[in-house]
Amino acid sequence: MLDQRLHHHLVTWLGQWPAGGALDVVGSERRVQPGWDGEPHPVVAVGSPLGVVLSVPPDRAVAVRALGPRSMAALLAELPAVVGLPGWVGYRAVFRHTLAPTPLPDHGEWVDAADPVVPRWLRPFGGEVLVARDSDGGYLAGAGIKRHDGYGHEIAVGTEPAGRGRGLARRLVAQAARRVLDEGAVPTYLHDPGNVASARVAEAAGFADRGWSAYGLERVDRPPAP
Repeated sequence: MLDQRLHHHLVTWLGQWPAGGALDVVGSERRVQPGWDGEPHPVVAVGSPLGVVLSVPPDRAVAVRALGPRSMAALLAELPAVVGLPGWVGYRAVFRHTLAPTPLPDHGEWVDAADPVVPRWLRPFGGEVLVARDSDGGYLAGAGIKRHDGYGHEIAVGTEPAGRGRGLARRLVAQAARRVLDEGAVPTYLHDPGNVASARVAEAAGFADRGWSAYGLERVDRPPAP
């Protein structure tokens, strides 16, 4: 049975859940409103083995539906032009969630995102971020939380080369997931399908691969999806 928090998150984030068929295109105001980072995310989709819900701006839904049945790869190639974002590209990520993070020991401390120890990539998450330090107090690894809505929070993690191979990332992800659950939301984790290291971190932290995917568009001058 789908957890109610995950269900409410997907309904809120996408505008509908679940899909009624292989692909449901939904026009949602969320696509033109600021997202977790203060910027709109104009195309977001989540797919389970039962189907995909593709969320687009309301004024683009008819045009996207008119593309007709096709693979998600083909659809992502055409979406930038159809939704008026020719400088963007499509991506697919593995979508994971958990209600039972692995009981790994905590290894980070929560600090304000504006703290001098926090690297640039973590600052946009705002609020508090999770940081692991070395013996001299320097930054080794960190995790931030994308608070998409009140029901679903996505965890992102990064480790400096000096901190790799110590299991820091998996501990930080599990620790962050416990905090998300304590806040009443469901923790999610997305990563590029080819990122083996990120997949291992997710599995070790208790985020199983259930065959779900996330899709979206991003600017070509932005870093690739995690």
